[in-house]
Amino acid sequence: MAGSDQDRFRPGFGDGWDDDGDTQLLTERRQKTKKPSMYRVVMLNDDYTPMDFVVWVLQKIFHKGMEDATRIMLEVHHKGKSIVGVFTHDVARTKVQQVHSLAEQNEHPLQCVMEVEEGDDE
Repeated sequence: MAGSDQDRFRPGFGDGWDDDGDTQLLTERRQKTKKPSMYRVVMLNDDYTPMDFVVWVLQKIFHKGMEDATRIMLEVHHKGKSIVGVFTHDVARTKVQQVHSLAEQNEHPLQCVMEVEEGDDE
């Protein structure tokens, strides 16, 4: 006989058992995923776009209530710009494009820009 019954049923190498027949702790290394960069959408003031149109855009595209939309519109008017929201790159880009499209359709020069959120490396 080539070996004892104990040897015959002994687990093999690489299946969670060490050479003494004791179990080993197997660990899996996980790669950390990078948190996506965030972007501010900033609305810019101009001297031509009506205030009620700006409020409507803030409600329609950024889902702001009347009070928040009015407050942001006034901040844009008095300070020259205001942060409308912070989003991932694709969402921010889409919202900027939506603002520009609505403004163009309604023949207004309203503009928004994207800025990298503080603390992000991009």
